[in-house]
Amino acid sequence: MHLTPREQERLTIFTLAELARRRRARGRPLNAPESIALICDEILELAWDGLSLEEVIAGAKAVLDEGEVMDGVAALVTHVQVEALFPNGTALVAVDAPIGPAREGGPGAVRTAAEPVAINPGRPRARLRVTNEGARTVFVSSHFPLGEVNAALAFDRDPSGLRLDIPAGTATAFRPGESVDVEVIES
Repeated sequence: MHLTPREQERLTIFTLAELARRRRARGRPLNAPESIALICDEILELAWDGLSLEEVIAGAKAVLDEGEVMDGVAALVTHVQVEALFPNGTALVAVDAPIGPAREGGPGAVRTAAEPVAINPGRPRARLRVTNEGARTVFVSSHFPLGEVNAALAFDRDPSGLRLDIPAGTATAFRPGESVDVEVIES
């Protein structure tokens, strides 16, 4: 199968947009390339469906809001443009401020429980002092084994397989020269 460069570009946009759709469906915030691809894919599909340029731009602006993207992505992606095929030919579609403000209660909204949620209930905990002896900040994510973290972090590297007792998907920052007491649990 021989594809033109335009067809190859369209497949690349579609593939990344599909990845973005899957991540968004799981409630994961999108990064800049995923956000751009999802917006461009919507533009291309709306144009293909025969909507006017104004309707395509309005549709593109409704695709994502700040609650659905990673921190800083809306400020980074201030303009998106793609050449789209309309029924009467191709046109460059340019969208300023394509990522809107977070919609209250919409996708990506944070809903908190009425009562605090216990993290890792019933699991034995221990406290550990960690010192960053390096020159750069080291981030340790929630499920990363402490025995395998950056060697700049100094602590008792017990081989029992410990990890930080923090919410899933978060990380703790250890700044240069800083000592921090953290709670740990077995992996």
